[in-house]
Amino acid sequence: MRRLLPILLIPALLALAPPAQADPVFSVMTPAETVASRTDRRPLAGGVHDPAVGVTFISWSGVNADTYVQAYDHASGGWTPPKLVAGGEADPHNYPTMVLADDGHLLIFRGMHNSRTVLSRAPGAHSLEGDWTHTELPEGDAASYPMPVKTARGTLVLFYRETTRELDPGAPTDFRPMKYLISRDNGRTWKNSVQLTGKEFAFGSKGRADHMDEVYVGQMRYEPGSLGRPERVHIVYTLAGGGPDQHLHDYYHRNIYYAWFNPASLRFHAADGRDLGTQVDDAEQEQYLKVADTPLERPAGLKSPDYIQQVGFGADGKPFVLWFQFGQTGDPLDHVARWTGSAWETRQVANGLRTREIEPAGRGSWRVYATRDGKPDIETYLLSGLDWRPEAVIPTPKPVQRVEVITNFRDPARILATGASSAREVSVADGDIYVAGTPN
Repeated sequence: MRRLLPILLIPALLALAPPAQADPVFSVMTPAETVASRTDRRPLAGGVHDPAVGVTFISWSGVNADTYVQAYDHASGGWTPPKLVAGGEADPHNYPTMVLADDGHLLIFRGMHNSRTVLSRAPGAHSLEGDWTHTELPEGDAASYPMPVKTARGTLVLFYRETTRELDPGAPTDFRPMKYLISRDNGRTWKNSVQLTGKEFAFGSKGRADHMDEVYVGQMRYEPGSLGRPERVHIVYTLAGGGPDQHLHDYYHRNIYYAWFNPASLRFHAADGRDLGTQVDDAEQEQYLKVADTPLERPAGLKSPDYIQQVGFGADGKPFVLWFQFGQTGDPLDHVARWTGSAWETRQVANGLRTREIEPAGRGSWRVYATRDGKPDIETYLLSGLDWRPEAVIPTPKPVQRVEVITNFRDPARILATGASSAREVSVADGDIYVAGTPN
C-alpha cells in the first residue's frame, strides 16, 4: 500500500496544479500600406488607448519623416485614414512620440534633430480631427530623441538629449548629455531641468578620457507608486563618443547603465536605492549605475551595444535590463541582466535577435518582441528572471524595424509595429504599419 500511495496521489496532485498557460495567438491589422520611412524612434510612446471614447491612437513617420496619426475604433473595428500632422524635415531622427494629456488632448513631441523641441496639440479632446497647433518649446533647445512620460497625477515629463555644441560652439561634438522638461498643466507651460534644479544636465558625463560623453537612452518605463515604493521612471542607456584618440560623434558605443528617476522629487537613484540627487555625473554612473562593461570596439564595423535597449522590473521592484551587442561577425548577441539586491547577474540568452520591446506577461514573466534582420515576422519570447523560452510568432508580410507596446493598450490593438523601408533615405517610404494583439 505504501508503494501504491504515491502513484494513486499523482492524478489528484495533477488536478490541483494550475493549468499550463497556452501561448497567445496574435491577430495582425495593417492600418496603412507602403507608407513608412526609416525611423530612429525608441520603443516608447508610439500610441495610446483612450478609454473615454474606446479609441486607440497611433503615430508614425511617413515619407520625409513627416508625422502621421490614425485612430482605431474598438466598437466598429475600423481605422481612420492616415492624417498628416507635421513635416519631418527629411530627418529620421524627427519622429513623433504621443501621449494623452489629462485634459483629453493628444500631444505629439518631436525633437527636431539637434535643434529644437516641437509640441503638436490636437484641437479637440479625445480626437485627432481638425488642425493641430504646433509650438516650439524654447526650454527644450538643441534637442533630439524625445521620451515623454505621464505620471499618475498627470504631470508630463519629457526627457531629451541635448547637442550642447549647438548652444556652445566650444563644446566637443561628443558631449551630449540628458535633460528633461516638466509640465504640470497638460503641456501648456514647461520648465527644463536646469531651471528646476540649477544643474548643467540631468545625467551623463563630461570630460571622460575616452570621450564617451554622449548618452543613448534605449528605453524609459514608468512605474506608478505603490505601498512602500515611490513612482519611478526606469532608465537604461549606453554611452557613445569618439574614443580616446578623437572627438567624434557616435563612433564607438560602450557599456550598459541603469538608473531610476522620481518625478516627484526630481532625484535619481541606483538599483540599490542609493539617492544620487538631481544630477548624475560620470563618477556616479561608473560606480553605481553600470550594469555591464563592454569593450571599446566596432565588431564588423557596427556600434556595440546597439542604440535600443529595454528595461523592466519584477513584482519585488527589482529591475532588469535587456540589450544586444554584436559578435565579431556582426550577429546580435542578446543579454539580460537582473538586479539581485546586491549585484547585477547577467546571462546571454539568445543570438541573432534584435530585441525591440517588452511587456509584462503575468506570473512574474515578461514578453519580449524581437525580429531578425531582413526577415518578416515578430518573434515573441518569455523572460522569467534569466530564464528564456520561445513563445509565439506574429506573422507580418514584410520585415519590421520598430515595435512599441501601446500605452494602456486594449486588445486587439496591443503593439504598433513599423515595417522596414527598402532604403535608408526617408524620401523612400514603402514600409507597412501593423498593429497586433490578441483577439477579443
